[in-house]
Amino acid sequence: MPNWFTRLGGVLSAAERKSGGPQSLMTVTALGEASWSRRGFVSLANAGYAKNPVVYRCVRLIAEAANRVPLAAEEGGKRLSEHPVLGLLGRPNPRQSGGELLEAVYAYLQTAGNAYLAAGIVDGAVRELHLLRPDRVKVVSGRDGYPAAYAYTASGRTVELRLDQQPVAGVLHMALFHPLDDHYGMAPLEAAAQSLDIHNAAAEWNKALLDNAARPSGALVYSAGSGQLTEAQFKRLKEELEAGFQGARNAGRPMVLEGGLDWKAMALTPAEMDFIELKHAAAREIALAFGVPPMLLGIPGDNTYSNLAEANRAFWRGTVIPLVRRVADDLSFWLAPGFGGVTLVPDLDGVEALAEYRAALWARVGGAEFLSDEEKRAMLGVGG
Repeated sequence: MPNWFTRLGGVLSAAERKSGGPQSLMTVTALGEASWSRRGFVSLANAGYAKNPVVYRCVRLIAEAANRVPLAAEEGGKRLSEHPVLGLLGRPNPRQSGGELLEAVYAYLQTAGNAYLAAGIVDGAVRELHLLRPDRVKVVSGRDGYPAAYAYTASGRTVELRLDQQPVAGVLHMALFHPLDDHYGMAPLEAAAQSLDIHNAAAEWNKALLDNAARPSGALVYSAGSGQLTEAQFKRLKEELEAGFQGARNAGRPMVLEGGLDWKAMALTPAEMDFIELKHAAAREIALAFGVPPMLLGIPGDNTYSNLAEANRAFWRGTVIPLVRRVADDLSFWLAPGFGGVTLVPDLDGVEALAEYRAALWARVGGAEFLSDEEKRAMLGVGG
């Protein structure tokens, strides 16, 4: 991985320690691993994002849509066309664009429930922003139990990213609400873990059917003699069936049976066939956890929206915009001390998917004759 430890300037504490070595200021909290549904972020990411198409599409859909919402800077209630904080977000570090960084932030919030940004401070000013992988970050708690620093481990070494840096805190920790954890957030992927297991198991069952000529194996009945094959006969028969009749390449191949052997085909029962609907139900539950209408994913079943446009509007208003507002608020709270109290807000006027909604809002506000021009500008979020 790129060695950017030395690029973070004032973020890194002077005392750098090896894993397991002594710490100078405080101790890592005894909470242990982050609460990822007792399965770990790496396991959920592998089983979900890397192997499940529904989870992958949900995460990509949310992250890419949220990244299409530009962030604007406001100061004293006025929209600014240029500001140093916008330049920092546009080019946060030498190896990432601003869009790439924010897209990763949105994706980590969906898969890990946590996203961490570290500030690179040079000559008393924030010059760079770096994204930290959530599974490599641990909370370092102070005497009062609140986070005082974050321990980041990579390439066999651990450094403390302190929160008492100036002009801004060294690390911004964005976390989705978790009712049972004081420090770490809960991801939609964690809530969908059980449905994810069901969906993946159904896919594996489908694959097993294809590997066995897309139907249950059936049974070979031996009726000659005592009705029992010798161990050698049974072994030879099994090997011949696996070599000559199993798999997609051998589908439909005629079977020649020796005397005394009879093939009894087996069919799927209605209960066994219900696994298809079970898979679709699991997919809908995964989409529900992420806040993505199943219609947008092409999942058949009980779609509650009359058309695709309505589902898309619900997705933007119920999932994407709240996520962007949350991230913008966190960035504003974190960066404001170093940038003169500037506030970051989503610029919804630049989102094509919301053009119809914004046009209707402008028409309603513009037609309200009892409002002054200043009041109309305030309601529309337009600076004076």
